[in-house]
Amino acid sequence: MRVVGLTGSIGMGKSETARMFMDAGIPVFDADQIVRGLQEKNGPALPLIEAAFPGSVDKGVLDRGKLGSLVFANPAAKKKLEAIMHPMVGEARASFFEKAAASGAPFVVLDVPLLFETGGNAACDRVIVVSAPADVQRSRVLARPGMTEEKFEHILGLQMPDVEKKARADYIIDTGHGLDHARGQVAEIIQEMKEVSERA
Repeated sequence: MRVVGLTGSIGMGKSETARMFMDAGIPVFDADQIVRGLQEKNGPALPLIEAAFPGSVDKGVLDRGKLGSLVFANPAAKKKLEAIMHPMVGEARASFFEKAAASGAPFVVLDVPLLFETGGNAACDRVIVVSAPADVQRSRVLARPGMTEEKFEHILGLQMPDVEKKARADYIIDTGHGLDHARGQVAEIIQEMKEVSERA
């Protein structure tokens, strides 16, 4: 079973693109969604997070603002949080692979925002980068609730530049031309990956 990585910088339309693959029946592993599940009320990650960051969990509920203030711009704290979350996400990913293989899926999509940054692309047969013009990206991100220029610039600083991601991609989906255009690109990739899978 082939593995296709899906990535893209903030505001590029990656989540919407992932939904297009899901709508077409392709199994998609959403790393962010898994993290949210692990951190939901009374979630399995919360006792470990509270132990590492006292006061960040109250009555079984994660105070994301407080945790964010502890981790934001603090590389050591960020690594401590990653050491808690990554093994749990890894277990969920292994289970996802087992279910997808059992279902006979020709390939799966791993939706990972920091795919290149974490070296996750090494485990992928192909990589898709979702992109859009910089002005479109900026307007999308700054329209989000609670987003500021400072936060946006900080997030950009943590992510590989879009131009570099595109240079390393096997496929590029441009969401700057509307959903129909992006959906057409997704359909072409699915068809090609199915053909690759059949030849394997």
